Amino acid sequence: MTDLGLRPLVPTLHQLAESAVYDDRNNRFLYCDILDKSIHAVDLATGDTKVWRFPTVVGSFGLTESGRFVVALRDSVVLFDPETEESRTLVEIEADMPDTRLNDGKVGPDGCFWVGTMDANRQPVCALYRVSPDGTVEKKIDGLMVSNGLAFSPDGRTMFHSDSRGPWIDRWAFDPATGEISERKRIAVLDDTIGRPDGGATDAEGNYWSAGVSGAKLNQFSPEGELLASYDVPAASPTMPAFGGPDMKTLFLTSLRDGRTEEQLQRWPLTGSVFIGTSPVAGSPVSRFRDV
Repeated sequence: MTDLGLRPLVPTLHQLAESAVYDDRNNRFLYCDILDKSIHAVDLATGDTKVWRFPTVVGSFGLTESGRFVVALRDSVVLFDPETEESRTLVEIEADMPDTRLNDGKVGPDGCFWVGTMDANRQPVCALYRVSPDGTVEKKIDGLMVSNGLAFSPDGRTMFHSDSRGPWIDRWAFDPATGEISERKRIAVLDDTIGRPDGGATDAEGNYWSAGVSGAKLNQFSPEGELLASYDVPAASPTMPAFGGPDMKTLFLTSLRDGRTEEQLQRWPLTGSVFIGTSPVAGSPVSRFRDV
């Protein structure tokens, strides 16, 4: 099997690195550390780094057409300007539910920010939401424990979504003009060995890549849920893949260190790293939030 050549991009061992995002306009890789309440950027040409800090945990974020970030904080989605560091709240979500917080999010082909919640007690009380640039919020899926794994096919007609505690991966038909989802199909039910599904991404061939957070794996599935490849990774708990670079074959992978056992950290000492490697297939670009 192809070696992905994963190696640390930066020396930091993060507690909970997530939300891997490639910025094609500036050739930089961005990610958040949820527990550190921060978003990080790495200039891929120079290696220079930048950090922005927030008042609450940062569950996820995406890029916008205007150059801002659309950011999921604990219970609100904000527009954040990385140049001025000014922030404007778009909408509050589940602010009346103290045991939930916003988790995985990604900008869809409809130009909206899709973001789900997770419950600290692992109860099925969470949901997936669609946040429009005008601040309109729609609940799209409910009954979730840990909403995760959002990714969209290259043609914008398919959405992948997972529940890390399900633990399953679903495929939906997606209408990029309206943001309507339909034809839900469960394509995979996973376990701790192959890895419960965390963050996801799609490649140019329409396959779905899922971080196997409990299995030290990065798994590639066909749209029908066939396991095409399962890559060993140098971290006990990978959290999210992303593709980037001029040819979209640079592979990024975030990982989680918080809560890992001493045995896990001894076996995978790079756990908590943000990795860079090479994919055997090009990735699918991610849309930008249409805030202009």
